[in-house]
Amino acid sequence: MLKKIEAIVREDKVNDVKDALSEIGIVGLNVFEVRGHGRQGGIQLVGRAGTYQVNMLPKMQVNIVLSDRNLEQAIEAILKSAYTGEPGDGIIFVCPVDEVIRVRTRERGQDAMMYPGDIDARKAGSPPAKD
Repeated sequence: MLKKIEAIVREDKVNDVKDALSEIGIVGLNVFEVRGHGRQGGIQLVGRAGTYQVNMLPKMQVNIVLSDRNLEQAIEAILKSAYTGEPGDGIIFVCPVDEVIRVRTRERGQDAMMYPGDIDARKAGSPPAKD
């Protein structure tokens, strides 16, 4: 079965997250600029006009679709690379993926998710998959 990770992280940690995922063999991912807040409810800023609340903070969302067998390794890579210990480090959502279809080749499921040199190819020691 396939899973989708949606990780919301600090803007300044997104490159660390991408590098950590690349190190373990996660090849395909998407990154989006998002705004929001979590438990901290935003931040208070002090300016000349006084104190005000900013509750829609800029964050980055990293999306990955991967097989169940690689899920925990990817989560651990994100947790280690996104961590600062301060409020607002982020959150990770994991969702089931019913189907994946590669448009060019019409491959489905796990075959559609294979990339040359990806985590599955490294684990299997097999020749690179077609793109």
